Amino acid sequence: RELPADLPPESAIEGAKSRYTLVVRLARRERLTVRQLIGRLGGGRGHLTFAGTPEQVADAIETWFTQGAADGFNIMPAVLPSGLETFVEHVVPLLRARGLLRTSYGPRRTLRERYGLPRPANQYAPESSAPPERGGPPSAPALATV
Repeated sequence: RELPADLPPESAIEGAKSRYTLVVRLARRERLTVRQLIGRLGGGRGHLTFAGTPEQVADAIETWFTQGAADGFNIMPAVLPSGLETFVEHVVPLLRARGLLRTSYGPRRTLRERYGLPRPANQYAPESSAPPERGGPPSAPALATV
């Protein structure tokens, strides 16, 4: 049985409106039954899911990335930790060999540092207690005598 024709409009939805619209459009476009829709979206909680050999998984990731459909992926294996270990052992080397995944990482930096943004002043600390520079040990607080 197809989705009912009288589903509420997006404006009547209080939650994730765009997700609702996306799912309803998908179900109507592909004429999915409620059972088929749940089967299609249930495992990935609404996200695309795929499985296959390591080469097939790497191919799917490569296609989505190179076509601009995604700039990152959440890996959600059905079983932890073995599913994640399998992905790391078998798919990651393929992605690295294709130049799609870095092989080393530079120095650790915050997102703010990556974009060259200044560190905002701490609204809860006096102006004179600036945070220590990254990379060095924090200075000891001055002790007051009473």
